[in-house]
Amino acid sequence: MDDIEIVRAPPAAPPPPPQPVAVAVAVRHDLTRTTFAVLFMVGLIAVCFWILRPFIPALLWAAMIVIATWPLMLSAQAKLWGKRWLAVLVMTGGLLLAFVVPFTLAITTLVGNADEISSWVRSISKAQLPHLPNWVQNLPLAGPKIAAAYSEIATYGPEELTARLEPYARGMVSWFVLEVGSFGMMALQFILTLIVSAILYSCGETAVIGVRAFSRRVAGVRGEEVVDLAGQAIRGVAFGVVVTALVQSILGGIGLAVAGVPLATLLTALMFILAVAQVGAAPIIFAAAAWAWWQDDTGWAIGLVVWAIIVGSMDNVLRPILIRRGGDLPLLLVFAGVIGGLVAFGLVGIFVGPLVLAVAYRLVEAWVKEGSTPPAAGL
Repeated sequence: MDDIEIVRAPPAAPPPPPQPVAVAVAVRHDLTRTTFAVLFMVGLIAVCFWILRPFIPALLWAAMIVIATWPLMLSAQAKLWGKRWLAVLVMTGGLLLAFVVPFTLAITTLVGNADEISSWVRSISKAQLPHLPNWVQNLPLAGPKIAAAYSEIATYGPEELTARLEPYARGMVSWFVLEVGSFGMMALQFILTLIVSAILYSCGETAVIGVRAFSRRVAGVRGEEVVDLAGQAIRGVAFGVVVTALVQSILGGIGLAVAGVPLATLLTALMFILAVAQVGAAPIIFAAAAWAWWQDDTGWAIGLVVWAIIVGSMDNVLRPILIRRGGDLPLLLVFAGVIGGLVAFGLVGIFVGPLVLAVAYRLVEAWVKEGSTPPAAGL
């Protein structure tokens, strides 16, 4: 025991002093490389969008249509012996008919009534407003004001009345041309939409998997929830806006046909466009009522006014039910998204607007709920 000698290890050498200059250079190098990498990615994305810019409207419309009608496509596939290609063919044919049939009916109506339309145009310059009925003048509160305004308008000559209405008509025509564009461009966009829709119908599951993977990579679990919410928003708008517009235009067209209003088919298509644009079908029916009154057919005029009120009030009953069926979204949010999206992005904005607002609303709602969770009580 006495011969054992304990050898202690020498003390460790002190660490080298820090080199702030080298660390700063390395950090500056990494920051520069990251900045250039981000700028390169942003530029690459911008160039990709610039190249795909002619196809973006068709891609958006195709995505909205396929998402909204995907359950219908699955139902068609189940009834067609599980053949996806048959279901894609049926859905694509349905989309084609939805475009061709209304335009064919509208063009046929215009061509068949060309002489009558020309005579109407020629008679406008000699038209005189009829006398206002006594029952309108005797209406409480509003009667005297309506009578005064009508008398002022009736004193205008056709030329002066046309001059006063011309700026408003020019503005409406300019807006319509700006939003719709030429018929050739619209037909080209529809063909592209039809092709992209057929592709998405055939490989929709693969596209969804890719979108979910990208969203999960960007935002984790919350990203997948955003994808589901986007589908709910699109279906809610499709059910609530498009189906309501279709029902309103069909009922309005039936009323016009029963009342004997000319060009009922063309006016029905116009009612559908106005209903989708959130203007409603009532203005067309009110105009038809004014035409019936102009023709001294007071009974049909009153009936069309009542029918316009009934058809116009369907928004307050049918649309909330359909929106709730398509997706659990606040009605005010969907309505604001439809109007704002229409003004900002055109017709495709009726889907894009509610989609953006719904995603932002749910993200803010989830963030508020996570922040308001009370902490667990300590022991």
